Amino acid sequence: MADTLAALRSLMSSYSPPLDALVVPSEDYHQSEYVSSRDKRREFVSGFTGSAGLALITMNEALLWTDGRYFLQAAQQLSDQWKLMRIGEDPAVDVWMADNLPNDAAIGIDPWCVSIDTAQRWECAFAKKQQKLIQTSTNLVDEVWKNRPPPQINPVDVHALEFAGRSATDKLNDLRERLTQEKARGIVITALDEVAWLYNVRGSDVSYCPVVHSFAIVTPTSAFLYVDQRKLSSEVSGYLKENGIEVREYDAVSADVSLLASNQLGPFAFKETQSDVSGGTEIGSKEDAAESIKTEAEDVDSIDLIWADPGSCCYALYSKLDSDKVLLKQSPLALAKALKNPIELDGLRKAHIRDGAAVVQYLVWLDKQMQENYGASGYFVEEETLAKKKQFREGKKLTEVTVSDKLESFRASKEHFKGLSFPTISSVGPNAAIIHYGPQPDTCAELDADCIYLFDSGAQYLDGTTDITRTVHFGRPSAHEKACYTAVLKGHIALGNARFPNGTNGHALDILARIPLWKDGLDYRHGTGHGIGSYLNVHEGPHLISFRPQARNVPIQASMTVTDEPGYYEDGNFGIRLENVLVVNEADTKFNFADKGYLSFEHITWAPYQSKLINLSLLTPEEIDWLNTYHSKCRDILSPYLDDAEMAWLKKATEPVRA
Repeated sequence: MADTLAALRSLMSSYSPPLDALVVPSEDYHQSEYVSSRDKRREFVSGFTGSAGLALITMNEALLWTDGRYFLQAAQQLSDQWKLMRIGEDPAVDVWMADNLPNDAAIGIDPWCVSIDTAQRWECAFAKKQQKLIQTSTNLVDEVWKNRPPPQINPVDVHALEFAGRSATDKLNDLRERLTQEKARGIVITALDEVAWLYNVRGSDVSYCPVVHSFAIVTPTSAFLYVDQRKLSSEVSGYLKENGIEVREYDAVSADVSLLASNQLGPFAFKETQSDVSGGTEIGSKEDAAESIKTEAEDVDSIDLIWADPGSCCYALYSKLDSDKVLLKQSPLALAKALKNPIELDGLRKAHIRDGAAVVQYLVWLDKQMQENYGASGYFVEEETLAKKKQFREGKKLTEVTVSDKLESFRASKEHFKGLSFPTISSVGPNAAIIHYGPQPDTCAELDADCIYLFDSGAQYLDGTTDITRTVHFGRPSAHEKACYTAVLKGHIALGNARFPNGTNGHALDILARIPLWKDGLDYRHGTGHGIGSYLNVHEGPHLISFRPQARNVPIQASMTVTDEPGYYEDGNFGIRLENVLVVNEADTKFNFADKGYLSFEHITWAPYQSKLINLSLLTPEEIDWLNTYHSKCRDILSPYLDDAEMAWLKKATEPVRA
């Protein structure tokens, strides 16, 4: 790590102009949350493996900013050469740079890895002291990363209409209508899940996310996909052509954005003539299409904007555009993708049922193993653990990793399974207090019947993406653990039962999940809910339920999906989180104040809550009714997917409770 910092500082000092600081963000060229192995530059320089963070290297210091999910993990992983900066507690990175770097300082960035929003915010902060943002011609980290993983050539797949629900052609038509409404003659699409959703393609270029490293440009007459063409089979190429999507090499996007800016971007490949189905007119030549674009632009002078999402479009591509003619506005695909169509909603419900069956099968297996191998009283009985058994049969020792592998095997047996949707958080005792803990085979903990066990996991299925968290105890939980679990459950129920008017955002709803915790002076440092994709990214915007200001940006709307996942974490002791995926539906209310219309949530995740972790005296009669009703639905919905022994276990796990 010290050698890496020294090598980077050498490059910084020899750069023209010499750099006083170098920013190394987590993001790739598409501003992705999760990135491929070769794009984990921040992890390479710092050793911190969390998904969110930013490294700043000066000639004398190395600092890493991350959010509350990762405070504990970063503190453990960073060497003494690094200083941890806690987002929300320490100065923001732009404030720190403006205050601590000298006047006229040069701060280096790779403009491909920084969004328009971020770059402009930093430039504004730096202006006070004439500090400058320097766009480096190459990524300096890549120059010192000797064993950087090579790019992978993973095949692109067509996402079948039976799962997507709408064709790429229909989605393009909708997008072009939006371009007309916004007086834009083109849009640059850089977010990987937006490209995948728009064109109904999927891939495996990023672990856990079924996306393809690609860009898209769409105009009123053309649609382009920028991708390594070695990833395309003849069938996929044919599909794209049928939908009027022209394929260009991945690195051609920069030149084409420049052409788009000068109104010279027209079809390159579709030179053969095609018959117009309505009357046999020949269309499709490169010259005709280019002339058509030119004529349209001349006819409507006002339609001269290029749409770029300031949050996801990189600064490198923005720099190719005329800043006076850029529509800086959230991509219209973000909301369109979040509003699931009926086929997607049906698929998500089915995927979560199969996933719930896998989780129940896992709990049945784990309960048996904990009793047989560790003398645990088990999932149902609340007694002290017997003397721990140390004589393991081959392969019977249970660790955070071996049990999560078993959970994956249950999921893998289910129809349409394509892989996990994120690395499983499988955590025992103190590790459960690390919000985004990632167990490693060499260092993970062994299971302990006297400690809480938290698992947060999900899968990718062709018909939907899943995300569920349950917290369990196989011995005797303490009164404090029960009280904390019950407070989390109360918040989970309160949010899931909410009814609220159209126009309500996730910032307003977040408090519902926290009030039961706040009553006891407890809280948690992460948001309460995120959107979830339809065989796409497990974290999906633009909406969220959170205390963070960006949760005010988009109201919660019918046909969205969102998670409900409050928690509580006690450093060095235990962690608790409960998570279900919800679908937003129109609500049938007695009244309809101001004609707004009201919304409610539908749970589509099915797995029991552990009754012995609940202090029933802390639940209201309404909460007990909700719990019993939910458990009854679990039995009915999952029974076709379980064998007799598994069903017997589930019946016991979902027996009605009373205060």
